[in-house]
Amino acid sequence: MKVSGAGGAGGASGPGRARGAQGSEGFKLPSAGGAASAAAAGPTTGASALGGVGALLALQETGGPLERKRRAVRRAGRILDVLEEVKIALVGGDLSMSQLERLGRAVREERDQTEDAALEGVLNEIETRAAVELAKLEMARSAALPARSESR
Repeated sequence: MKVSGAGGAGGASGPGRARGAQGSEGFKLPSAGGAASAAAAGPTTGASALGGVGALLALQETGGPLERKRRAVRRAGRILDVLEEVKIALVGGDLSMSQLERLGRAVREERDQTEDAALEGVLNEIETRAAVELAKLEMARSAALPARSESR
């Protein structure tokens, strides 16, 4: 591979003259017209290299079936953690809007499909339970708001 100036790496050129061969002209600066035509004709590989990196990153993000399963299980764990926090807050009487919003975000987050039917069933049950609890809490909250404004 040949590096040519600030333009980046260029493709390898064909066979050239060996150093010290007869008829070698030595080092020469190109004329102004020759430099412009040589720069215009040079290959560009910078854009294709960036495209290759993007494709590699996209492949790493998707992962295989095992990685999708791990992400789905981590997501389910996060939902269960938020449900536990909501339960503790309800018992303590200090449930905040931020906890409800966090539960809503956790439920709405897209889930990777796994190839394990039993795991899919458990994940569906967790999501359903979280959605039901969220709906109950939102209904109780909306019912409490008009009652508070009427009592004033």
